[in-house]
Order: sequence, then structure tokens, then C-alpha cells
Amino acid sequence: MELSSLSFSLNQTPEIAFPPAQPGKEYLLAIIGGGPAGLTAAVYAARKRTDTVLLTHDLGGQVLWTSSVENYPGFQFIQGRELIEKFKSQVAQFPIDVSLGFKIVSVEPLAKGYKIYLDDGSYFTARSLIIATGKKYRNLNVPGEKELIGKGVAFCATCDAPLFGGKTVAVVGGGNSALTAAKDLMSYAEKIFIINISPEMQGDPVLLEPINKSDKVEFLLNTRVLSIQGTDRVESVTVSNNGQRTINVSGVFVEIGLIPNSDIFKGLVEMNKNGEIMVDCACRTSRGGVFAAGDVTTVPEKQIVVAAGEGAKAALSAYEWLARSGP
Repeated sequence: MELSSLSFSLNQTPEIAFPPAQPGKEYLLAIIGGGPAGLTAAVYAARKRTDTVLLTHDLGGQVLWTSSVENYPGFQFIQGRELIEKFKSQVAQFPIDVSLGFKIVSVEPLAKGYKIYLDDGSYFTARSLIIATGKKYRNLNVPGEKELIGKGVAFCATCDAPLFGGKTVAVVGGGNSALTAAKDLMSYAEKIFIINISPEMQGDPVLLEPINKSDKVEFLLNTRVLSIQGTDRVESVTVSNNGQRTINVSGVFVEIGLIPNSDIFKGLVEMNKNGEIMVDCACRTSRGGVFAAGDVTTVPEKQIVVAAGEGAKAALSAYEWLARSGP
């Protein structure tokens, strides 16, 4: 998903109420995931009068971590959270049952349909599924990272940049997300190290140009993070490039890409080597009655508008499948 450098407002909008999901009920369709793909699928399923439940830990997905969006049709500029509120408001116009706040732990195929278990012990059954679980941040998996998450190790400059005013920070990564994080931090941090394992940055030139002009930013290319140090807070990061070097920093922003939220579907549907669910042009997976949409799939170009379009296709495909499969 593409991000921009402008920080979003933290003002909260009134919570939108949805009809509560009914555990144990057999639905025609269960949509798993509440990002742009899942929310769009819910709208299209509702318009087809398909008895649907939306199961998600939260609503919004990666867009909630996006400061602003400048490439979604109909909006020259819109904050990420504001865009999700518009998605939610549209879903709320329809009688879609929603389960929020609980994670799905497993999906079990039945003779006719699927049984979906949540971490609170409840379960739902559905004749058909749409998987729209998106992606999650990739970890460095180095000593100190896990222990210092929330104590200076961060995955969202949009959210946390204001906490590092006047401080020295490191951004790890070389793509658009790393460059966007650096741009967010330039308004607050005194010094920014961009640490990239590759010999050159991979992000778009339009994002790289203003960073190259900043005297706050220092690039450390061909450089690998070995560990992150700190007691109660991040204090330094140790890197390797023709020898080791320890840099004093107050924060480390990890921006090295995303991995699909697909683990619980292993064995249910076919995936590629990256864990993305394989789909055809109609969002069909390798298993009949199971469809997938958005960033969790093999569809290229992980963009909000692409995810929304795929969610629409998945809902229409599920409707056609249910119509053909009979009661």
C-alpha cells in the first residue's frame, strides 16, 4: 500500500455500530478480514442479499497505519483513517453481522461448508468463505527487537514519529515504506539513519528526492542490522558493513516489507512460496467455495484500490458459486 508523508489527525470519530455476529449460526458466506478487500466484499455480498458474517480482529487493516492516501479514485487527498470510516459507513447501511475483537484460530472443512473457530472459544459455520486477511509487518528477527517493541522499536512512523522529536533514529529498509517513514520522521527527528541491506535504495524516485536533499538523513547501504540494544528503551543499534559499528539511537523503525496473514489457511488452500494464497482472475482458490482477495493473495500491486476491486470480484464470485451449488 502506498503511503504519503503527512501525519494523520488522532481525532476519533464516533464508533459505527454493526449488528453483532451470531455464534453457531450457519451463514451462507463468511468474510474473514476487515480491510478494504473484506469491507468491499461485505458491501457487494449484502447487495446480493447473501446472508453474510464479517469476522475480523479490527476494521481497517493496513490503511489504519497510512497517514494519507493520494491515489484512491474520487479523492485527491484523504487521510487513511477517514477513508476507512467511509468504508465502514457504507457497510453499516446493510444488515451484515460483524464479529470484532477476536482472532480466528482455525478453519475446518465440513461436509458442506466450513467451521471457523475464534480465540474466545466461539465458532461460526458458513457455506462459502472469502479470505481477505491482508498482510502484517515483517520482523528483523535480531536480538533485542522483540524485547523493545513499543519501547523504541516501531513499525509505524505515521503513528510514532511525534514521539521522537529532537532524537536520533534509524529506519531499516530500502523500499517505499522505508522512504515514507523517513519523510514522516524528518519533521520531528534530529538525525535519521536509513539502514539498507542492499547497495541502493529500491523506492520510487519521487519519495527519494526530498530525502536526498535533507541534511538530517544519512544512508548506510550494504548494511545489516545485527542487534538492538537497550534496557527500558532503545539505546543503540549494532550494524555490520566491513566490520561492526554501534550507533546511538532512540528509536528503530522496521520497514522491511510485509508477509501474508495466511498461516491458519495452510492446508486449506494452495499458496505460493511467499505464503500468498493463489487465486485466478475470479478470486477462486484451489478449494471450491473458498475465495480470496487483497494483499493476502498472489494478485500483483498491493494497493488499496486493487484490494477493493478484488473484494468486489470475490463477493460476486461467491454469490455465483452459492447460486450454482444449491441449498
